[in-house]
Amino acid sequence: MKMKRRLSLILGLLMMLSQVCALAEDGFSTSYTYTYDYWEDVQESPDAYRVATVIDSMTLGLENLDGKRISKPQSLYARGNLLYICDTGNNRIIEAERNGTRFSVRRVISEMTGAAVNDFSDPYDVFADPEGNLYVADYGHQRVTMMDSQLNWIRDYTKPTDATFDQKLNFLPKKLTVDVAGRVYALCQNVNKGLVKYEADGTFSGFIGANTVSISMGEYIWKRYFQTKEQRAQSESFVPTEYENIYIDQEGFIYATNTVFSEYDLKSDSAKPIRRLNSLGNDILIKNDRFPPIGDLQWQEGSDSYGPSKFTDITVMDNDIYVALDRTRGRLFGYDSQGVLLWAFGTRGNVEGAFTGPISVEHMGYDLLVLDQLENSVTLFQPTEYGQAIYDASETYLKGEYDESAELWRSVLKMNANFPLAFRGIGRAILRQDRFEEAMDYFRLAHDRENYGRAFKLYRKIWVEKNIGWVILILAAALIIPLGIGRIRRMKGEVITHERSKVH
Repeated sequence: MKMKRRLSLILGLLMMLSQVCALAEDGFSTSYTYTYDYWEDVQESPDAYRVATVIDSMTLGLENLDGKRISKPQSLYARGNLLYICDTGNNRIIEAERNGTRFSVRRVISEMTGAAVNDFSDPYDVFADPEGNLYVADYGHQRVTMMDSQLNWIRDYTKPTDATFDQKLNFLPKKLTVDVAGRVYALCQNVNKGLVKYEADGTFSGFIGANTVSISMGEYIWKRYFQTKEQRAQSESFVPTEYENIYIDQEGFIYATNTVFSEYDLKSDSAKPIRRLNSLGNDILIKNDRFPPIGDLQWQEGSDSYGPSKFTDITVMDNDIYVALDRTRGRLFGYDSQGVLLWAFGTRGNVEGAFTGPISVEHMGYDLLVLDQLENSVTLFQPTEYGQAIYDASETYLKGEYDESAELWRSVLKMNANFPLAFRGIGRAILRQDRFEEAMDYFRLAHDRENYGRAFKLYRKIWVEKNIGWVILILAAALIIPLGIGRIRRMKGEVITHERSKVH
């Protein structure tokens, strides 16, 4: 009897395992991908992405080309079907061309022509403009250098001689980006005034987007009134922190990530680990979810990766969906243009789809590429059916095709019934069709109070317009009937008084 029970238990477990495997093969997650619900609880979801390939020195054929393996890479940049890898340890840029899921080396860029210093020293970042010009954050040579598509030197962007730049500091550019007008923005080590900005001709034009100082009242009082001068000198100064990374979107706004903050400032939106800077350096990132885009909302105490998410890089797609790379737990967080979490996936480890030293993220279309500086490799992720459905539904709504958008969000719900954004997406689509009462139901399911309130106001307005006649009639009756009753009572009283007077 006991043997039969054990056999039944084993068979049951095997059946459950086969179902889990089948779900995983169909693109559904077994805890790799997740979102958060209204109560901050983790909700597992179908996988939004799957690994397509891993790119490394061997797959690129670098050992046969020059015998050098990729060493200590620091960043990626993608333009069209070309991928640029900053092979920092070898002082070079690898330009790889994509064909499907295969990448092949197009050229290895280790020097240029016509510059006073033709080679690179610790190149940390690279940017390619639409004309094929290349910009390199040449950290070791203390410059941002520009060359044309044939690797002919054009100009260097070097340490500003302006009084606003502390001349005691070295010029150490680690990240850079360039706008459509050719203006260069450099993120420099030890510079806490924001991004160093140059005009297209190389003229320094100031700083933009300085991080604001965030201190608590308790810290201020403690330092101001209780610490000695020596203690204040030794303690951390109240100065802005540097950004971690930057990326410019198709509209010319700069996304910047910040990793120096107090975890207690995250949910109140005082930390601002992701910012979208306009030309004045003001943060205009939209945050219409219950919590701002901060990555994980909770983390397990006592774990090796305890603590808040620290975004080491960010990339922005053409549909304004942005993806931030968390170095704390090796995860990717995707947010839509409203700051709503679409999905989160990734982990630390040395298996496919996991990272040991995630340092940079880029995109080609909807595909994501993640650079691992310790594994010296790039992982290419492609959207699953579920991930693609989210993108399709979002973009269809932006095109104004609301009927189709609602249907696409319903297809997302069939794959993940615990996805608040799908309810919100359907609600927004049918709200545009003036179906206010139905929209209210979907916003209620999404716990979206703001949109629910908007739909309710519109529903109330339409209801009043349709029933204004009845409303006026009821109000008139409510006023006239009591007056009539009062009049009748007074008349009746007068008659009774008159009759009594006759009797006497």
